[in-house]
Amino acid sequence: MDPVRNPFAPGAGTRPPELAGRDDLIERAQIALDRIALGRPARSFILHGLRGAGKTVLLGQIRQDAEARGLHAVRIEAPEDRSLPAILAAPLRALLLKLDRLESAKLGARKALRALASFASLKAKYADIEVSLDFEPLKGTADSGDLEVDLSELLLAVGEAARERDSAAILFIDELQYVRETEMAALIAALHAVAQAGLPVTMVAAGLPQLLGRMGRAKSYSERLFEYVEVSRLDAGAARNAIVIPIEREEESIEPAAVDAIIAATEGYPYFLQEWGKHAWDLAFCSPITVRDVENASVTALAELDASFFRVRFDRLTPTEKRYMRAMAELGPGSHRSGDIAERLGKQVTQLAPIRNSLIRKGMLHSPAHGDTAFTVPMFDSFMKRIMPEWP
Repeated sequence: MDPVRNPFAPGAGTRPPELAGRDDLIERAQIALDRIALGRPARSFILHGLRGAGKTVLLGQIRQDAEARGLHAVRIEAPEDRSLPAILAAPLRALLLKLDRLESAKLGARKALRALASFASLKAKYADIEVSLDFEPLKGTADSGDLEVDLSELLLAVGEAARERDSAAILFIDELQYVRETEMAALIAALHAVAQAGLPVTMVAAGLPQLLGRMGRAKSYSERLFEYVEVSRLDAGAARNAIVIPIEREEESIEPAAVDAIIAATEGYPYFLQEWGKHAWDLAFCSPITVRDVENASVTALAELDASFFRVRFDRLTPTEKRYMRAMAELGPGSHRSGDIAERLGKQVTQLAPIRNSLIRKGMLHSPAHGDTAFTVPMFDSFMKRIMPEWP
């Protein structure tokens, strides 16, 4: 069928044509953020789940909806190699300058910009801060060198500026698991401070499953400050809608058995649904899309994933890390005991602990329970067998 009209959109954080199965979560987030904007208590959201589950898409949708309702949001992606002050400074500068330009802006935005200038002056401590401000630092505010104190004072100033505007300032942070635990503790403490003050500042974040443990270790009260929401595969009904509705909007059709084949091949993960939908559409000569089209699409979709989605992660691994993950793949899908992996490699668990910890830090593995290890990328076990067919 005509590839120009192909409705499917596989991509990193690209919104699918039908955001199926997520309406309740989006509505709950809207209510929480609107309450926070009114100075009412509400827990904001931490979205956690495997790669390809749609966390980034949801984060973007919640942000767009918040901005459409007049709330002020900043989009941040946390890389592995930068400090929290560095990734916060520039987005907060943009938000505060926007508030400062508003006709109704009072003194709050200017005060917050001066507080940010004080915070940004800590370049001796955080050398990767790359932001400049033409504002005189507010001496004695956010400049002590204690990140927990300084970030609390900065976000309190941001909250006062947002309240003057009868709005809210929301930090939308993706890949939060990469923030160092000491810095994450400071961020949680700062958000706790603004919540106690009834100021309209909060965070909606997304990350891999290990994020829960990292936040819990950072601050024990984090589970009372946020609502942790697992974003997982779609159920059969939502997965069916994600495939069928975009095709029907184009006035085309797909056989029910073909939909079932796509759901089985993708395990219901949103990113994979988009890949299979795209390839099935492109390979079909005419409507309806058939089971045979889906079988052909499985070949091309897996080739595409192997060359990009899977491969880009595989290429980050050291030879010993690849061997560890290949041993996991040999055990099949799901989580596995560290002892079973070690037995496959002929090693002691303690010998392999540094490799396992490195893979968790890189976001390749997570520990769903004590002593268990699982891939953060669905279907990665099959990829490891394809890319490293010889074992041992």
